[in-house]
Amino acid sequence: MRSDGLASLDHETISDPSENICIRTGHNLRRLRTRRGYSLDRLAKVSGVSRAMLGQIETGKSSPTLNVLAKIAAALEVSCGSLIIEDEEPTTLLLNRSASKTLSSSDGRFETRALFPYDGDRTVEFYELRIAPHHAERAEAHRHGTVENLVVAEGTIEVVVGKQPYILGEGDALIFEADVPHVYRNMTGGPAIIYLVSTYREAIHI
Repeated sequence: MRSDGLASLDHETISDPSENICIRTGHNLRRLRTRRGYSLDRLAKVSGVSRAMLGQIETGKSSPTLNVLAKIAAALEVSCGSLIIEDEEPTTLLLNRSASKTLSSSDGRFETRALFPYDGDRTVEFYELRIAPHHAERAEAHRHGTVENLVVAEGTIEVVVGKQPYILGEGDALIFEADVPHVYRNMTGGPAIIYLVSTYREAIHI
């Protein structure tokens, strides 16, 4: 009786390695697909793997063959190994102000500080903008699909999107499609600070 009980306990607690691989592959596929901005239908069309099969892989209900794995990896522009490797430990990155990349324009009246590492592919960028008193900074239209999300941390600014003006005070936020010319204007006698997130439809390659 005792040996049977121990055997039963071992059978229940020892996980199946193949099941772990299925779950891991599904998790990685979902992460890489969403990072690419693909729906299941879009990935099915690009990869030639049926939507039903992709759904089963993502939920860990099916283990893909090497051929299927290669098709998915090619469609996502990643290696086959990236679909089955274990998740890496979260990365923490400290960006000291003194070492951050700051760009100045208009005789120093407009400064942009990148709050992200410049290396690697990315679809999102985070900036701190500093605008001198009463200065207006004009930005050219970004590529199609670019969206800007900004919040005013200090001061009062006018944002002109195309020909439409918006007045924002401290704490106010604005989201707009930035594939048209736009202007940031500081309406006060003191410096204005804005935090800006730019989201791109396709990754920026560095």
